[in-house]
Amino acid sequence: MNILYLIPLFPLMGFLFMVCPPARRSESLAAIVGVGSIGISAMTTVLVGLNFILDQGEESSVFSQTLWHWMMIGDFLIPITLSLDGLSLTMLSIITGVGFFIHLYASWYMHGEEGYARFFAYTNLFIASMTLLVLADNLLLMYLGWEVVGLCSYLLIGFYYSESKNGVAAMKAFIVTRIGDILLACALFILYDQLGTLNFHEITVCATEKLGEDSPMITLATLMLLGGAIAKSAQLPLQTWLPDAMVGPTPVSALIHAATMVTAGVYLIARTHALFLMAPVVLHVVAIIGTVTLLLAGFSALVQTDIKRVLAYSTMSQIGYMFLALGVQAWTAAIFHLMTHAFFKALLFLSSGSVIVACQYEHNIFKMGGLRKSLPLVYICFLVGGAALSSLPLVSAGFYSKDEILWRTMVNGHDVLILASLMGVFLTSLYTFRMIFIVFHGQAKIHPHACRGGISHHLPLIILIILSTCIGAWITPPLSEVFPASECSHEGKVAFGIISGAISIIGVVLAAGLWLGQSRLLTAISASAPGRFFTIWLLHGWGFDWLYDKLFVKPYLLIAQLLTSDPLNALMTLPAFLVRRGGRILTASENGEVRWYAISLVIGAIFVLAMLTFI
Repeated sequence: MNILYLIPLFPLMGFLFMVCPPARRSESLAAIVGVGSIGISAMTTVLVGLNFILDQGEESSVFSQTLWHWMMIGDFLIPITLSLDGLSLTMLSIITGVGFFIHLYASWYMHGEEGYARFFAYTNLFIASMTLLVLADNLLLMYLGWEVVGLCSYLLIGFYYSESKNGVAAMKAFIVTRIGDILLACALFILYDQLGTLNFHEITVCATEKLGEDSPMITLATLMLLGGAIAKSAQLPLQTWLPDAMVGPTPVSALIHAATMVTAGVYLIARTHALFLMAPVVLHVVAIIGTVTLLLAGFSALVQTDIKRVLAYSTMSQIGYMFLALGVQAWTAAIFHLMTHAFFKALLFLSSGSVIVACQYEHNIFKMGGLRKSLPLVYICFLVGGAALSSLPLVSAGFYSKDEILWRTMVNGHDVLILASLMGVFLTSLYTFRMIFIVFHGQAKIHPHACRGGISHHLPLIILIILSTCIGAWITPPLSEVFPASECSHEGKVAFGIISGAISIIGVVLAAGLWLGQSRLLTAISASAPGRFFTIWLLHGWGFDWLYDKLFVKPYLLIAQLLTSDPLNALMTLPAFLVRRGGRILTASENGEVRWYAISLVIGAIFVLAMLTFI
């Protein structure tokens, strides 16, 4: 257990090796260091996890390792302490395990790209900061990892910096998530002011003693925490950055969506669940936000033409299910779905990368078609990953985790939320198999190249295929003692599972009817005026970018334009300007002419007499 610090240290060392001179390193060396550091970190996680479960004996036990004291100012003490419990162990396994396979795949995908070593430097730092985030035993240390994760996302989204649109997307992600960072910082200030500590365990104890349920300060603090989680996990209304983030390399998209970044918000709420239990109104808001987001993202995914943007909206939808689970206090179900989602979403993104490479970096699904014969392994990946995403019953990992969320929502009596989430199940299977049928079936529109990546390409896909099936659902996260126990009736669960499974199957059948072959109904709808309107509206994410541009961007640019001349500075220099101008006028009057001086004396005398007369 004393090797816990090695988990973030190895990726950090890989990052430092990549950025230190000499700047140019061979691809082989960069791949060995970049992939190997994550692999060693993953093996360390396995050793630490086995030691934690076997030696400690109790899942409720928490292991802490203090490395040094970060800040000591009077009573304010922030140590660099790493803490391991069932939740952090689950997150570490996802981050390092799935992250390793993504890095292994990236060694093939990024071959020949400019900035090969730079790519692995950024991703190594990404993994290091995410592991620090989940291992931190206090909010301030977690915030350090939180901020570095945001920095890495900016660097990786804008990796192809030669194109201006990529830089804009990176800046957009950085600014939108920065809003959440500020809200999270406000939560830290409030909690320290009220409780005098930022340690997670001490916060839980002190909040119960010093703050009552539904107290204004606990409500405000949890709202600030929720704001930070919303921005990082791309939930309504701060979800606009995620689809544009697809301009980065495909392995980056897999990292952001499966192993890092967007899962941070879910982890934050789960880690501070004791505070949210004291603010039930805010907890209900969490559920509502997740439900609305999963519906909005599902409808938008139905009309997307970019294969990666379809998957991006699906991530927003699935994170919405996790927020729904958190909101109805199904804590274990939320983390379970986070785990299975990491498996099948990494599989889908890596498979989409293979499709993109095979199709000469084409992203438009309507310019593909008929790829199942030329890319059989990738086709299987999409079928298995799509089945898990659509939660097809019995065979997919996604069914077991999502069904648990739906059942918990049903049992807790949230009728509106369960209807909306079942609608999300239908939409998910519809847009997922729409993408699969368009890309892999129908008439071939492009002649793809064969994906000959060897073990670095095939092994990650094969492992993720296995984990995305029901086998992945056999993995039980050690969370039974992390979250409060909750009794849940299982009466009628099988029948409910049959209903939700039938809904997902109906979505697949409808997708086959609409996008396999010619569909006159679909053509007629899309060609009509309302159809074109709604298609454009949903294609642009319900117009949130347009709305935010009008409400925030344009006024900001207008104010910036007004401030270009710096009116405050002009106001401050006005007295000096008047004195200088007056001096020039008085200087002009001293011209040496006697008649001018005489006239000046007369005018001055008249002015003085007039003043005396009227005053």
